[in-house]
Amino acid sequence: MFQSYAPTSDQAVAELATGEVIEAIRHRAGFLPEVQLAYEPDLRLLWVTIKPELKPVFTLQLLDSLGKVQQAVIDLWGAPEQYHGAPVRFLAFRGTGPFFTLGGDLDFYLDCLAKNDRPALAEYARLSVEDALRNASGLNGLAVTLSTIHAKAIGGGIDAPRSCNVMIAEEQASFVYPEIKFNHFPITAVGLLSRRMGPRAAERMLQSGEEMSAAEFMAAGGLEAVVPTGTGEDWIRKYAADSLPIHAARTALFSAFNRRAGNLREELEYLGQLWTDCMLRLHPSAISKLQRIAQTQDRMLSRVYQRGSEDALARTGVA
Repeated sequence: MFQSYAPTSDQAVAELATGEVIEAIRHRAGFLPEVQLAYEPDLRLLWVTIKPELKPVFTLQLLDSLGKVQQAVIDLWGAPEQYHGAPVRFLAFRGTGPFFTLGGDLDFYLDCLAKNDRPALAEYARLSVEDALRNASGLNGLAVTLSTIHAKAIGGGIDAPRSCNVMIAEEQASFVYPEIKFNHFPITAVGLLSRRMGPRAAERMLQSGEEMSAAEFMAAGGLEAVVPTGTGEDWIRKYAADSLPIHAARTALFSAFNRRAGNLREELEYLGQLWTDCMLRLHPSAISKLQRIAQTQDRMLSRVYQRGSEDALARTGVA
């Protein structure tokens, strides 16, 4: 049984094969589209790489997969008596490609609006909220949750990594919430950003829709560190190595500060309802604007990926 992966010593944890931990999670979670898992046993570090299939956006499937991974780790090793043997002490999120994320799934939103499908929009909001809550709680105090941003991050797609205990970015990354310009807002941003940046700084960022560099976002309180290009993952590895001896204290402090900040579940659930209502109230002109943005995303991605293919061919000397 996969639930038997609960070694009782540090040596036993180190001897767990990478495949065993990932297999246990996959067996518990089931089908996991749009994510890839990797495990580093010496650090007890589980990597979750987000890989949306069509666009770099947070699809319903991606949100569902992220939640299943989180919950599988909790179910397998989250009991208090399993703490010392738990193979996952750090859960880290990363992305790939020319963008970290373009934000929420506009194509999904438009489909829901065309059908006036409130339940589907509400489910998207619910998954966003639940994923954020598990990240913020450190998987109920089991792990430190971390994220590293390697490229441009747009809109509500910033919120999932920002819900982690620790969020860093490489120096070339940038952050922008453009939703206000299109008459809606990101689901969990108000609650998550306010806790990190303070409500006034969060409001300025969300109301302005202006882009911030990684350095500017950190100065505003949105990040724990800005690191050189290509070093985000190594920063997280070093953080995990340095934190392993004090892991219990780290997780306890994150839990204590999370609780002191107020009832995040209540706030995010309210925001989810507010977002669903706001989306369903969009005027046809605002919906048309969303359609144009989705089309612009398609054209932009086509150009970016075409340039990437041409560059790859040039490097191999293929005419």
